[in-house]
Amino acid sequence: MRDWAESGIAALTGRPAGPPVIPPGSAASAARELSAWIAKATNGRVRLDGAHLLSERAAFTGHRRAGATSPGGSCRLLPTADGWAAVSCARPDDPSLLGALISEVVDDDPWPAVAAWLRAHPGAELAERAEMLGLAAGPVSPGTSQQPPVPAATPRSVDGLLVVDFSALWAGPLCAHLLGLSGARVVKVETPSRPDGARRGNAEFYRLLHGGHESVVLDPTRDDDRAALRSLAAAADIVIEASRPRALRGFGLAAEEFVSKGTTWVSITAHGRASNRIGFGDDVAASAGLVAVDDEGPMFVGDAIADPLTGLTAAAAAMSSPDDGAGQLWDISMSGVVAATLTGHATVEPHRDDRGRWFVDADDGAVEVATPRPRTPAGVVAESGRDTDIVLGDIGCRRGHARRCTP
Repeated sequence: MRDWAESGIAALTGRPAGPPVIPPGSAASAARELSAWIAKATNGRVRLDGAHLLSERAAFTGHRRAGATSPGGSCRLLPTADGWAAVSCARPDDPSLLGALISEVVDDDPWPAVAAWLRAHPGAELAERAEMLGLAAGPVSPGTSQQPPVPAATPRSVDGLLVVDFSALWAGPLCAHLLGLSGARVVKVETPSRPDGARRGNAEFYRLLHGGHESVVLDPTRDDDRAALRSLAAAADIVIEASRPRALRGFGLAAEEFVSKGTTWVSITAHGRASNRIGFGDDVAASAGLVAVDDEGPMFVGDAIADPLTGLTAAAAAMSSPDDGAGQLWDISMSGVVAATLTGHATVEPHRDDRGRWFVDADDGAVEVATPRPRTPAGVVAESGRDTDIVLGDIGCRRGHARRCTP
């Protein structure tokens, strides 16, 4: 109870005109355990409160609780023929994909038609069609423990290691940010056609996660840039990516090949490397079973909570190493990370004092429900591609000279 109340997540959970809500499960406690593990692994160099990280983005964006609509507004909880489902509409192409889902032409507001279709169809059908179309959507189902929140491996120092970050949005960049705070050199890699979508979001939150990192832009449709991508992956001590395996294989990057040569490869996906389903932080958490419930139905827990919880888990994994020092492939399922926290109490509504403050009763006394709070960003965000030639030069690879890069 205390961890949830202090995390800022309760303030982001509940109906817009209603009270904050203490969510079910133990995600805030798991986040604190992860940050404590990271502090120990870094000999105190990185001391952060993992519970506060769960609500951190909302401190920058001003997002507020909105019940069955996610705080960011792009995901909704809607009734199906046999339960509830979480459906995201976050990308420019998503309205047309939602139209394909329901076999209708939709306008700028697809939600009424989507809601009507869902009421007449079961969650399993939604999941099947969403996977086929590449939509972030799925039925809300009871979670089962799938993945421990803290890796059971030997901590290692990442000071001075090269981290190549192919990820975007929040989970992977948070992992890279924590590794950077731990002393690693972080190189963010983007493609010309698919820059990190978070660049269009809150600038200060983006600076928090990316300040001080180097920026490389490479085009995998060009032979010399494909060779450079392989060189970067080969030179990396740690690779972070958040793509389905087939996407990176299309770029000539197979995780298993680099792991066999000693690389730590952190693979973050919505539902595991064996699944083709996609997902974002809000719909993944809800479909994994992390929802608060009142008389009206389920509500979102926090703001895309699966992202920061997974980012913390991924960072702890990257700071771990097998006993024999070999490479390691970490298959980190966002839904699995969330599901592992679904133990303990159910939804709890705090009580209010005569000054309008909300409190929850913990084992050691009453705890005030905190609001999200930001950290102060540090460092400069590199312009996209600023460091491409420098980074490639450091690993002995020059664009336009593919033969000088790792084949």
